[in-house]
Amino acid sequence: MSTVAATVVATRKPLYQSLFVQVVVALLLGIVLGMAVPDFAVSLKIFSDAFLKLISMIVAPIVFCVVVHGIAGAGDLKKVGRVGVKALIYFETMTTVALCVGLVLAYLFGPGHGMNIDTSTLDAKALASYADNAHKLKGEGIGSFLMNIIPTTSFDALARNDVLQVLFFAIIFGVSLALVGGEKGEKISSLIDAVSSVLFRAMGLIVRLAPLGVLGAVAYTVGKYGVGSLRQLISLVALFYVSVAIFVLGVLGSVMALTGLNIVKFLSYLREELTIVLATASSDAVLPQIMRKLERLGVKDSVVGLVIPTGYSFNLDAFSIYLTLAVVFIAQATNTPLSFGDLMLVLGVSLITSKGAHGVPGSAIVILAATLNAVPSIPAIGLVLVLSIDWFIGMARACGNLIGNCVATVVVAAWEGDLDLAKARRVLDGDELVDVTAG
Repeated sequence: MSTVAATVVATRKPLYQSLFVQVVVALLLGIVLGMAVPDFAVSLKIFSDAFLKLISMIVAPIVFCVVVHGIAGAGDLKKVGRVGVKALIYFETMTTVALCVGLVLAYLFGPGHGMNIDTSTLDAKALASYADNAHKLKGEGIGSFLMNIIPTTSFDALARNDVLQVLFFAIIFGVSLALVGGEKGEKISSLIDAVSSVLFRAMGLIVRLAPLGVLGAVAYTVGKYGVGSLRQLISLVALFYVSVAIFVLGVLGSVMALTGLNIVKFLSYLREELTIVLATASSDAVLPQIMRKLERLGVKDSVVGLVIPTGYSFNLDAFSIYLTLAVVFIAQATNTPLSFGDLMLVLGVSLITSKGAHGVPGSAIVILAATLNAVPSIPAIGLVLVLSIDWFIGMARACGNLIGNCVATVVVAAWEGDLDLAKARRVLDGDELVDVTAG
């Protein structure tokens, strides 16, 4: 047995200590409680809310520290700019592909055909809480969207956990720190690196509570909606899950193959985080540990610090699939004919509106409403049809978005020459253990 293999065997944790096993057990327990004692199960949502709040507490400062340290440590500001441009090119390419995947599959399988919904029978009150946000989003335009990236104050961005605004400030701060350089710059950079280490250690402690968060989320969902909750719109839910699987294994798998890595092994490497995201329907829940895992995979920290936070707003692959899939579904369900021009308008508008999805309350419904408002031939009231299944759609949507951003980080790193391919292969093959809870 090789020295590496012997070390792996010697340090491997017992099965019951595995976070993945604990999360799966919590998930199954949540289903059982939801079916057996639904009223009690619904009350367990406090565990999920508390876990997400703990994660939310630490996301913004971690993003700030990682981005600043990555830019200041890169040394070459031209390189930072180059990484940013490559990331944006990749984001737009994958977003366009994802939108087309949703459009094509919606037409191939026609999940809305046969529903023959009379829009006059739909309850518009169900959309009341989303309508105002959708109207504002539509009315703002690109100029206002870009202005909203700039925080009112740096503390305001951190206090509201607005990842995109924190990223904007962190980039300016990091570039300024790199330009200052010298002894002053080194002191501040060292301080930020030290703070980052402490924050990641805190993140490791919070992550150990993930099983409780998953238990609460799953128990609440099953207790409130029941295990048969998907029955009404099962075709749309099933098609979306299949669409995400096709995109991940087919499109992203092909992209990963170009870097020399296997998508299945990559997904296995991220299994703990994906299980948490699937149960909580929130990719924010694993942002800190995902960044750390990608660094330990062999991706340079400066690339991770730029691509992951930016991708949370600009690279929402699964959300893009859902956007066009849902628009066509609503058109089919309400017997609304769509011309080729309408489809092109949907694609064009979706490319813009999808960028505002992260951080918007009820983001999927809000962005869908904003998109439909720009395509007047489709009745916006049709959104009521997808409200009841948004939680279940959200689970796959969050997972797909997370996988897309992780693949984007690896691809951009490989493109830039900042990926240790040999180390990545060792980690994915299990020859080198990675424990993000160790700090």
